[in-house]
Amino acid sequence: MRMLRWMCGKTRKDRIRNIEIQRQVGVAPIDTKIREGRLRWFGHLQRRPTNAPTRKLDSIETVEIRRGRGRPKLTWDALIRRDLNGLESSPSIALNRAQWKSLIHVADPVNLGLRLCCCCCCCCLRFL
Repeated sequence: MRMLRWMCGKTRKDRIRNIEIQRQVGVAPIDTKIREGRLRWFGHLQRRPTNAPTRKLDSIETVEIRRGRGRPKLTWDALIRRDLNGLESSPSIALNRAQWKSLIHVADPVNLGLRLCCCCCCCCLRFL
């Protein structure tokens, strides 16, 4: 967020919410982009042969260790299950690369009026 604020010429003292800064710059929320990357990697893993080292890691049983206090950390499997439930789709769709890519892609919102200037080395915003 610091970089986005710098690009807009705003500081935290201006008390502008992060969502408003993201809307001005025209980027998608960070958590949705992270989810997209996680699901993209899951698609890569699903398309690999079952004897590939990355696929073998999925079936390895871990030794039960004593965890610290508090809520248990989310595992990779739990995160992927949660992301797939959000998409309301099955993991078998990941085998079709084009269909999977169109399903998980998160587009940046349309920027209304403000564009990043790429004509110079400074990162300024211009009305186009």
